[in-house]
Amino acid sequence: MPSVTLSDVAREAGVSLATASRAINGSANRTVRPELRERVLAAAAALHYSPDANAQAMARGRTTTIGLIVHDIADPYFSSIASGVTAAAEQAGLMVTLASTGHDPEREIAFIEVLQSQRARAIVMAGGRTDDEAVNDRLRAALAAYRAGGGAVAMIGQPLFDVDTVVIENAAGAADLAGALHGAGYRRFAALAGPAGHLTARDRMDGFVAGLAGHDATLAPDHIVRSAFTRDGGYEGMRQLLESGAAVDVVFAVNDVMAVGAMAAARDAGVAVGTGIGIAGFDDIVTLRDLTPSLTTVRVPLLEVGTAATELTLAEPAPEPRVQQVASTVVLRDSTPPRN
Repeated sequence: MPSVTLSDVAREAGVSLATASRAINGSANRTVRPELRERVLAAAAALHYSPDANAQAMARGRTTTIGLIVHDIADPYFSSIASGVTAAAEQAGLMVTLASTGHDPEREIAFIEVLQSQRARAIVMAGGRTDDEAVNDRLRAALAAYRAGGGAVAMIGQPLFDVDTVVIENAAGAADLAGALHGAGYRRFAALAGPAGHLTARDRMDGFVAGLAGHDATLAPDHIVRSAFTRDGGYEGMRQLLESGAAVDVVFAVNDVMAVGAMAAARDAGVAVGTGIGIAGFDDIVTLRDLTPSLTTVRVPLLEVGTAATELTLAEPAPEPRVQQVASTVVLRDSTPPRN
């Protein structure tokens, strides 16, 4: 039996081929009256017509794909966000194409250009930004070109690029953590602060210092260690801190994977986490469920963050970029027992 064509559907519905195409495949710039669309869809159902996905993409100017660009999919922070993006995309009948940049901004820009050439419907970008304005300007231009072609963009991070952005309350969460640690009896603080130009790390450090100041406590400059925003960066930073002989009783790592590395470095140095030194992180990644002792952290609803960013890309365009704030919550666990 020959396959049913769009021409067959148009003939059955008594409309032109162009009208049938717009009714079934959509259109980037033309609409079909509701009564005509219903007639075409009824004819398609009666004839068991299956639309061609490529034809739909050509008609709409966009595919049914959302591009998700993250810094490191092996990091549970990004994999949790990816789960939220995927769930929201599936709810909307869309697929997700994932790209992991390895923290390389040039690869990030290249992936945007690839997604533009593939006519992806939307892009979600997750990850902290840096203060490198030359890189940011190139990224801004790539996003503008993609949006000019009809694509939607949502960022998770700092609102720097005139696009919809989900902003995690990094400074407020870190300030709350500083206050909670002070309330638990800690007085000699250190920090694994991440790279100097990393804006998420900077926001969290600024918040932590401000939180300490609110309790008349300080963070000595020689108790601040800069290292990579990774597990190995946390390990190396903690190793340096311990070898310096710094007299501290609690260490704040600006993300959880750094805190996990710091815990490993402390164990390797024969220092018991919790009883010998306190360690706290930020994010509440799923990996912490299997950690001993359990890690004090600042919980971010990462699944909801991914969902919120995806929903922003699927919403009707707004005249101005939307900024959606996401609150964080301090969770005190065994890695920082009370010292009162």
